[in-house]
Amino acid sequence: MNKLIDPHIINLNEQDGTSLFSQDVSLRGDFVQNEQQTSYKQVAGRYLGTHLDADEYAAFLYELAHSSPSIIVLHDKLDKSISNDRLKEVQTILKINQEERGLSVNRLFAFLEGKKLIVKSENPAIHRRVREKFIETLTCFKEQHAEGFMDAQFQRVLIDLIKWQWNHVKTWMLDKAFPEHAPRIMWYGDANKSEQYFLHYLILLGFDVLTFHPEGKDNLKEVDKNQHLTTVYTFPSTSSLFPFPTDKPVRKGTVAFRASQEIEQVLHSEESMLYKPWQFRSYFPTSVTLKTTYDEVFLLMRERAFIRPNFGVSKPYVHVPVLFSKVLGISRNRKEYWSKVHELMQTENELALTIDSVPFAKKIEGNNHFHYQGALGSDGTLSPDKMIESNWWRYKELPIGLQKGLAAAISRYCAHSKLLRLDHEDAYQHQMYLFNQSLKLPNNVLRMLQKFDYTQHVPRLIIYHGNEHETFTREDAALLLLLNEFGVDIVLFNPTGQLDIEAFVEEKYFDMHWLEDISFNEEFKEPSLIQKWLKRIF
Repeated sequence: MNKLIDPHIINLNEQDGTSLFSQDVSLRGDFVQNEQQTSYKQVAGRYLGTHLDADEYAAFLYELAHSSPSIIVLHDKLDKSISNDRLKEVQTILKINQEERGLSVNRLFAFLEGKKLIVKSENPAIHRRVREKFIETLTCFKEQHAEGFMDAQFQRVLIDLIKWQWNHVKTWMLDKAFPEHAPRIMWYGDANKSEQYFLHYLILLGFDVLTFHPEGKDNLKEVDKNQHLTTVYTFPSTSSLFPFPTDKPVRKGTVAFRASQEIEQVLHSEESMLYKPWQFRSYFPTSVTLKTTYDEVFLLMRERAFIRPNFGVSKPYVHVPVLFSKVLGISRNRKEYWSKVHELMQTENELALTIDSVPFAKKIEGNNHFHYQGALGSDGTLSPDKMIESNWWRYKELPIGLQKGLAAAISRYCAHSKLLRLDHEDAYQHQMYLFNQSLKLPNNVLRMLQKFDYTQHVPRLIIYHGNEHETFTREDAALLLLLNEFGVDIVLFNPTGQLDIEAFVEEKYFDMHWLEDISFNEEFKEPSLIQKWLKRIF
């Protein structure tokens, strides 16, 4: 029977999508089935974030997944098997695609159909729909990638689409009455590129598909940027990704608890500037290095992060304005000079470290090539999640939010290096050097970072290099750059006016402030006990 399949996707912001999702298509209203067509309401959308109460969100997921036997939670149930013969046929076509520097959509599909890689149906309407929507899916991929079918990820995506078409679409659409007995698909958590395009294909075919991500990640943004196929529904809060609930949560928030959560959501939003202690501990700190005058160094260092210019929060990042300055020479008024140095050395919550000689960082030896390669993500940069899950990760005792923030800073630090490359060093060797240096941070630095509440007082590192016979090393520079990337204020005092960090870091990455005198024998002066006592009082 050549019957038209005519789904009408609902708007989740206008209708209760999850209630309709739980119902059979024939019970949703506006269902029409006759000899000419089958018309029905299709539920397809992206649910981002969570309820204010995480337990309530987990219960919502569990209840929705068990509201109908037709609902499948697919993210961990994809059948990834493919026969050797079918795999060889796909690889043959991919080879032709490479040789011709990218086939057209129609030629590629013709090859796939010629090799009998597209499922067939005796129902003409379904047979045609399977083909038309597969072509649309291929077209979508080609339009979203500058290299088209020559994109490095296309081979993986095409093989997966073929295998899942045979392993799932054939069973769900061709072997059962569609859409009446088709499964309804829930997808929870992350989705790789192949999975994104398969979900897109299912939606085009007419399946109900709802995706959920508590962190607010939008898995279908690439394939449906303008929400032509799916609606985005955003919950009022977010949380870290947790395993899909296999048991119904038993804890329920009281009315008062939910009310307090709603009040907190309003009072302590990202834009409110009324921040709770450790509110953004699960966020990634990323620095915004300010360009300042000498006097501003001392003014801005007194300010909390959220008071400083260019502070901002945009999940999952906290943009921390920081200072990175070198002070060359010394004031003729030595008392004033040391008073300013001592002022920077003392801060609340022991968030200041003072280093009174160089070198201070050790070179980390060892070949960590396999550690580095194993931690790379699909984009070719270090994946924070892979890093902290690795057995070589040395910071496992730190709070998980800080581990992720530090791993993200290391990833950026290696991918976008500000350290000058050595003459004999290629790009990969340079990244490996930075990676090695990040693997064993000093304990006093780690303790300082643990006390860093990203909206409040900014940790600072004060370095005094007053001995012209001491050598500032490349390892020193590498450590400073990593701390700058994470969000630490850095001030390097060099009364000799000689070069040190400039040998390893371009001057555009830090401020230089010249004072009126030069001294080659100015020993470091600790603050007096009276100064320390007065600081504690005031």
